[in-house]
Formats: sequence, C-alpha cells, structure tokens
Amino acid sequence: MPNLLARNLGLNKENPLVMWIDLNSAFAMAEQQAHPSLRGKPMGVTNRWSKECCVIAASYEAKALGIKVGTRRGEAMAICPDFIILETDPPKYHNVYKKLFKILQDYSPKVQMKSIDEGIIDFHNATATLKGRSLQEIGQEIKQRVKQDIGGYTTVNIGIAPNRFLAKTAAGLNKPDGLNTIDHTNLIDVYKSLELEDLTGIAKAYGSRLRAYNIYTPMDFLNARESLLKKQIFKSINGYHWYRRLRGHEADDYETKLGMVGRQWVVKNPSNDDAWLRSCLHFLAETTGMKLRFRNVEARGVCVWMDFVMGGGFYDKKTYKTTFYTNQDIWLRVARLFENRPKHMKVRTMGLYLYNLSPSTRSQQSLFEDAKKADFLTKAMDEINDFYGSFTVYSADTMTGAKTVRQKIPFGGTEYFNLLLKRQ
Repeated sequence: MPNLLARNLGLNKENPLVMWIDLNSAFAMAEQQAHPSLRGKPMGVTNRWSKECCVIAASYEAKALGIKVGTRRGEAMAICPDFIILETDPPKYHNVYKKLFKILQDYSPKVQMKSIDEGIIDFHNATATLKGRSLQEIGQEIKQRVKQDIGGYTTVNIGIAPNRFLAKTAAGLNKPDGLNTIDHTNLIDVYKSLELEDLTGIAKAYGSRLRAYNIYTPMDFLNARESLLKKQIFKSINGYHWYRRLRGHEADDYETKLGMVGRQWVVKNPSNDDAWLRSCLHFLAETTGMKLRFRNVEARGVCVWMDFVMGGGFYDKKTYKTTFYTNQDIWLRVARLFENRPKHMKVRTMGLYLYNLSPSTRSQQSLFEDAKKADFLTKAMDEINDFYGSFTVYSADTMTGAKTVRQKIPFGGTEYFNLLLKRQ
C-alpha cells in the first residue's frame, strides 16, 4: 500500500541521505550543562536582563509549565515563582557551536549550519563515511559524541529524510532526544499526525492563505494540485517548490543570497552623549566591516538608524557609485550619517547595515597609492586579529565602544559565530 501511494502521489522513493541535527533548548541546556544546580529546574535565558525582559530560550522544565520564547519575565514569575532567568553568555554558546560543527564535519564535506543550534549533513557524496552503517546508527553515534564532547546533560534531536524539509520535520518529532526517519514508507502517517502549522515554513499567514482554498491539514496540502499551489495560492514558483518539498524532493539545497550585513545594539543606559555614542557606533561599524570581509564582499550602500526614548527614531541611508570595505571607508560613511541625527534625543537602540553587496575585488591591484595603503592596513589589522584573537587591534576612537557594547546571540544565522571560529 505505501508503494502504491508513493507512486500515485509522486513521492521521492530514494534512500534518505539528509540528516538534520537540532540541539535541544540549546542556550538553556548549555547553562544547565555548565551549572548542575540548574538541572531539572524551570529556567531560561535573556539577551539583556531587566525587570520585563523576554525569555529567548527556555528549559524543557519551563516549557512544560507554559513558559516559552517571548514570555516576559513578569509573566514567567507569575506562572512559576521559582523560575530562574540568566543573561546570555555568548562565549559559552560559541564553544558549543564550535564543538557541534566539528562533530558534523567528520561525516561529510557537505555540512551546513542553519543556525547556532541546528546543522545539516548531506550524505549523498559521503556514503564511504557510513562504512556499511545505517544513518540511524550514525545518528546514535552523533548523540554519544555530543554527550562526550559537549556535555553529558546535552541532548539533540536528529531527523533523517530524503530532503531538508522532511529531515527538519523528523527532527521536530519526539522532543527531546529523539531520532526519527521520514521517507516514502511513513510520510503519509507522519502528515496525518501533524497540524498544518506544524510544517516548517507554514506560519499563521500561510496557514490562513491555505485554509482559504480548503487546505486544512498536511494531507490536504499534499493532495493539492501543483497548478493550484503555483497559480492561485502562492502565485509564484514557490508553489512548485512546495509541491516537490512535501513529496520529499529537494527544494532547499541552495545558498541564500546575502542582502546586507550589519549590527545593532540596545543602549543599556539611554544617552545623547555625542562622544560616547560615536565610540559605540564606531565599534559597531568596525565589527560590521569584519563581517563584510569575512563574507568576501564589498558594499555600495550604508544605513544608520536609531530609536529614541521619547518615541520616534532616526533613519538615514546613502548609496555610493563605488564599493567600499575597509574600516576607514565604512566609518567615514557611517559618521556622515550619524551627524544628521537630532542630537538632543536620547538613544535607546541604534545600529547600522551595509547593503548593495557584490563579490570582493580586493585581490585586484589598485592604481592609487592611498587605496593601497588603506588595503594594506586593513589586511594587517585582520591578520593580527586572526592570530591573537578578535579585537586585539582596533581604532582608538572605538575604545569606549569596545568596552561597552556586548556581543549578543545572533539568531537566524551563523555568520558571526563562523567569524569568531575563524579568529581563534
């Protein structure tokens, strides 16, 4: 019966060779691993501790009580007076990320970290690594290595499937510490057990759009015609991708185009002090420059923005005819925009981003002596920081900012952690 359904629905019947690894409640569990006294207790972490800060990661004990991501501290304490909340400790999570990445790289040359706590191993060109073992056996081995290398209290969920979408779906089953496979033989049963919004990528907005066309369950979604998905529901090639994705065919093996790089910072003590804000923004600009060069791209556009304590904000941007990438050029452009802000307003949050990115041309010899000097200085600073550690050398004007701006957890991507890995 499963084979008949697979044939009729066009399911992918290839052997599942994609593995999704998901650290369970990564940040909260990292704290419980580091502090045994926190184990078994409802606790969570927040990016910046304050009276009404938000939980950005909760332990499973907290989740069981209804305390989840986005819960305010006051709400969490009302649910559980003994709830413990800690401020994030990025170096600790960076160490976990580094160890997880190293483990995954031992199994295939094609490893992609989707976030700080999630990674993918593609075994299509690495079957020799298996040495006759099944992916389920490899998964159990990875679980043991995580406990050995990261910590005995640390658990992961692992999903195995023929494509990334189903592998992530499988990794979301039986949390925590699960190991599940989805392929053409059990895909129907899995879909029947899930709600529409349980599917990765189907949030409330997409769910409403699908229900408008009488698609209420994953099975309805699977049975929908390709033309309906493409021409009426999604009105784009995305409908075709969903048609294939649901059937186990790969639709997500691509590198997302980099649109911008930047940094932002919540000012713990809001201020309008020009020199202090300038140093902090200069530090943000230099660390953004590091990220830009790490990605081997150059920028043509820059934007500076701020939110004020009294409400409202400041936003200014400019696009240039030529690209830039050195710390000096980035700060020159950022500083010009910074001068345009209303100087009497106290800043609560500020940031910058660089956009209109293109592949770097730094390997091409410049005809201008000033450009040669700037390039040499930038390379020299990067090499010193590579060897001795991040931010060993930086501009004198950023000294206050370097002491003030704390590194926070970069959700949704791993580029900054990869940069820190490179600089160890």
